[in-house]
Amino acid sequence: MTSYPDLSGLIKSYDIRGIVGENLTIDVARAIGAAFADAVVIPDGEPCVAIGQDMRDTSPSIADAVAAGLADRGVDTLAIGLCSTDGLYHASGALEMPGVMITASHNPAAYNGMKMCRRHARAVGETTGLAKVRELTERYVVDGIPAATQRGTASNRDMLPEYATFLRSLVNLSGGRPLRVVVDAANGMGGYTVPAVLGTAAALPELPLEIIPLYFELDGTFPNHEANPLEPANLVDLQAAVLEHGADIGLAFDGDADRVFVIDERGHAVTPSAITTLVGLRETARERAAGRDATIIHNLITSRAVTEQLQAAGATTVRAKVGHSNIKADMAQHTAVFGGEHSAHFYFRDFWFADSGMLAAMHVLATLGEQDGPLSGLLADHDPYVASGEINTKVDSVADALARVRAEFVTGDVQHDDFDGLTVAHWHSEPQWWFNVRASNTEPLLRLNVEAATQAVMEELRDAVLAVIRSFESNADG
Repeated sequence: MTSYPDLSGLIKSYDIRGIVGENLTIDVARAIGAAFADAVVIPDGEPCVAIGQDMRDTSPSIADAVAAGLADRGVDTLAIGLCSTDGLYHASGALEMPGVMITASHNPAAYNGMKMCRRHARAVGETTGLAKVRELTERYVVDGIPAATQRGTASNRDMLPEYATFLRSLVNLSGGRPLRVVVDAANGMGGYTVPAVLGTAAALPELPLEIIPLYFELDGTFPNHEANPLEPANLVDLQAAVLEHGADIGLAFDGDADRVFVIDERGHAVTPSAITTLVGLRETARERAAGRDATIIHNLITSRAVTEQLQAAGATTVRAKVGHSNIKADMAQHTAVFGGEHSAHFYFRDFWFADSGMLAAMHVLATLGEQDGPLSGLLADHDPYVASGEINTKVDSVADALARVRAEFVTGDVQHDDFDGLTVAHWHSEPQWWFNVRASNTEPLLRLNVEAATQAVMEELRDAVLAVIRSFESNADG
């Protein structure tokens, strides 16, 4: 019996990500292209796939390999070249074809990977095609790629001007007050897209925005800091620049620019939950003004304030599991106008239910520009509670650790559910708190998130839950 490699460490639940030259080679990339054709593209009856790439040195060769694998199976390809991940989603939606984005997002320079979608940017995840892609890739790496009767053809198209024009059609930034905006692109794709969308690089009219660029030079070695704004250390330069320039706002994009983090005029980081509330309120008001009901999706570890404030404004809120393929599916199922995640992915019905850091940034800029006060004042009511942030612990037994947490904390008058990991809540009376513990899809990790009405309660609960989890901590870590 033929023995096939195990590529579960490369082809994961939501995307493909690995170290170039180790588990992600040119041959593997070509096999992935062929597998995508056979698992998704051909069964869907699609004749052509759009392929975009980020600024990493290895992205062009991997993009070529994926295109070759698709062509091996008779599928045509359209190379759109450099783009952000939401630029690839735009191409998938506007051109009505599936897509592959070559990127490792915020991972270090040694990594690369892919994000795949069906036409109209519909997610391809573990249960919607990616497991089959993995299975076929493992087979094709060993047995070779079966040749199609007729090889697919390749063509090219620059989509950046169309992407910029489309985003501007969704959010009007021309009528707001002048804003000074510092943008940290982290040497990632924001350095390519921001000048086109918010500036005049795509030959669009000038906006009342003064853009102060940080690290706009495309460089996949990330010479200034990692392209992961979820880590506070990677926001320090932007925070300093906002204060130095007296800016109204700071924006930080990750490597493939599908996520955005916001800094207020005081240099303080704004939580993604607060941005979810701000944009959600804006979209709710627009829907209700048009006589439509507004549904907003949020994942289960966004702040309690998100549901409280959006429901008070008349929106229907729907709780989603963590992960972009989950929230995208819920967006489409409920025809939701907007969705937000704790990780700063923001999703829009008008963007094919896909996520766009740039579109989220534009909504924030528009809201800020429509009134005279500072961003901190605009957001003052949107972030009333105290959160721990996500804390990861490697454990010897995920099941045993979760069972112990359940035994210790699912007691008395708390509410709990197993929707995505274990969520335990005591919000109906004092002290107000909730926490969620869920397992990693790929590692023996438990991820803890805690929120409470006060700092003291949050810290006490965080430490108590962590003490239980860390009693199962892996010996490898300590």
